[in-house]
Formats: sequence, structure tokens, C-alpha cells
Amino acid sequence: MKVKLSVVIITFNEEVNIRRCLSSVMDIADEIVVVDSFSTDATSQICAEFNCKFIQHPFEGHIQQKNYALDQALHPHVLSLDADEALSPELKESIQSIKNDWEYDAYYFNRLSSYCGQFIRYGSWYPDKKVRLFNKNFGSWGGVNPHDKVVLSTEKVHFLKGDLLHYTYNTISEHGSQINYFSSIAAKAAYESGKRFSILKLISKPLWRFFRDYFLKRGFMAGYRGLTICFLSAAETYLKIIKLWELQKMKENSPKKINQDLAK
Repeated sequence: MKVKLSVVIITFNEEVNIRRCLSSVMDIADEIVVVDSFSTDATSQICAEFNCKFIQHPFEGHIQQKNYALDQALHPHVLSLDADEALSPELKESIQSIKNDWEYDAYYFNRLSSYCGQFIRYGSWYPDKKVRLFNKNFGSWGGVNPHDKVVLSTEKVHFLKGDLLHYTYNTISEHGSQINYFSSIAAKAAYESGKRFSILKLISKPLWRFFRDYFLKRGFMAGYRGLTICFLSAAETYLKIIKLWELQKMKENSPKKINQDLAK
């Protein structure tokens, strides 16, 4: 059956990326919903050029914000994107065909990421399969912040040709800053889910991450960019675990916890 499509995007200070994202979807979108967490740059002005439904909403987490954006969509069939993503011409053509003959409950495709000016086709970054096109009656955002994913209640899923282009970091410094930010969020989410520090994990997981990505998944084929990505991915894994230990110690030594122990 032929369907109408809502494209949903969350933003915060995305003036560098949002125009590229919106330009790539305007030909296939029957509605574009942008949920913004109070940007202070030109994000809102750029969105106005594309006649978006622009909604400002406090940011409570990646998963929460994306699900809020889904709720604002008028149509049940949605394409959920990040502002630093854009459709390749082949993927746009595939989605247009699906709109005219929607058969499955969800569709997935490969995501191709750019790193310091070059698209990376090796290591754990490609093919990075993502479900982003789905009937929201059968899916929503889940996972663990900040690494969210679409969770489906259906097995009627189909692959689409074409890449989702992901424009990640322009500099290595940007990447370093982001893994520091993301590892803090991940450590907090891990603690709240009941996970606790292990010295074995601290040693083994970063080493395995580097070995898997650089050697088994041929990250070395991407030259110095591949080496940098694999090294920083291993460093992020290390930071998640050591920050979990730091958070665990802080909670154990909090005044409330000390008072509870004294009361026993």
C-alpha cells in the first residue's frame, strides 16, 4: 500500500549538519518533525527554511528525546534520523519505492560513516546496519544511553539498498571529546542497570575491542584513520569501565551510604 512518511530528527546546535540532513529527505517526506533541545545557534532558522514542524523540548536522554519525537509524528510510518546523517541517492530511491509499496513493518540499511573527511568501509564502522524506517506501531527507541537503537515487536523486517551517510568527526580532537562525554553517560547507565566494576573486564574488554576491530574486521585497511578509530574505540571501552568504578566508589562513600552503615 502507498503510505505517507514522517521524518523525525532531534537536534541541539546542529547548524553545521541540519541543512544537509533536511535536503536529503525533503523529496520523500510528507512531514518533517524536528525536536530541538533549545539550540542557541542557527538550527531553528535553517529548519524554518524547510517548513519543518519545529518543537522545542528539554533533553532527558537520547532514547527519551527520540521517542518523544516519534510521538509528535502525524503518520505511523516514520524515518528517524540524527542531524549528522543524510540519505545517499540510492537509499533515497529505495525509500521512495517503499513508500509506494509498503510491505514490511520495518526496514534496515547500512550506515556509512565519514571520519576526518573520508568514508570508512572497514573495522566495526561498516556495514553498520541500522533500523530507521518503520511503522511506529511496531517499534520505538530503546537500548542504553547514549547508544540507542530501534527495538521492534515484529519480525517482518527487510533490507534496503543504499547507504545512510553519517558525518561523524571532522577532527581527532572532536572524537576524543565525544568519547569522554559518551563514556560518562554509558557508565551512569551501566550503574543504574545494576552493573558493577570488574578488573578482568577493565583489562580484557578494551584489548579485545582493539584486536577485533583492527585485525579481525580489517580496520588496518583504513590507514591512520582506521588505527585512530580502533584505538579510541578501545579507549572508550576502558573509560566506560573505569568511570563505572569511579561512580561505584562515589556512591559507596556518599554521606547517605555512610549514615546507613553506621545505623546498622
